[in-house]
Amino acid sequence: MNPPNFQLPDFVLSDLYKTQLVVINESTIESNLPQKKQSEAPVKPEFLGDNRKNICILVKDEQAVYLNDNSLQFLSAILAACKLNLGDVAIVNFRNTGSDFAALKSWLQPRYLLVFDIPAAALQLPFDLPNYQVQAYDQCSMLFAPSLSLMTDESREAKLEKSKLWLSLKNMFNI
Repeated sequence: MNPPNFQLPDFVLSDLYKTQLVVINESTIESNLPQKKQSEAPVKPEFLGDNRKNICILVKDEQAVYLNDNSLQFLSAILAACKLNLGDVAIVNFRNTGSDFAALKSWLQPRYLLVFDIPAAALQLPFDLPNYQVQAYDQCSMLFAPSLSLMTDESREAKLEKSKLWLSLKNMFNI
């Protein structure tokens, strides 16, 4: 009868032989170790604003660090209409963080989350929301909307999107 064949984990071996373990051929040992998959952890978000009122605005802008100038100007005007300013919010560019809702919740503690041009699935939320519908989830009011760039010109379509956003924001912030 043969004794059981088992292998001790690396951390146990290193604890057992703290000063006496000698590695003879490092490449042989490394090739026999299971390879860990390198997973990218979400980056703690850098944000524009001071987040004084725990309002997180999540955007996706491939060209800017946070948000392009036209979208920022439009967003500032919308915030002013809601009696808010950049000091009250945290603008996070999803392109830079890739963070899910749980990570954003732990880092920024948002009471309100405005999401532009990012699907709920990308935030690993257990539901999908139509644009402009205010939804409460995990002590946070959420609003999803299309890209801010669709609202920055003076076309008829842009005006329609602006009015839908404004009606939803009035509902969200009780204005």
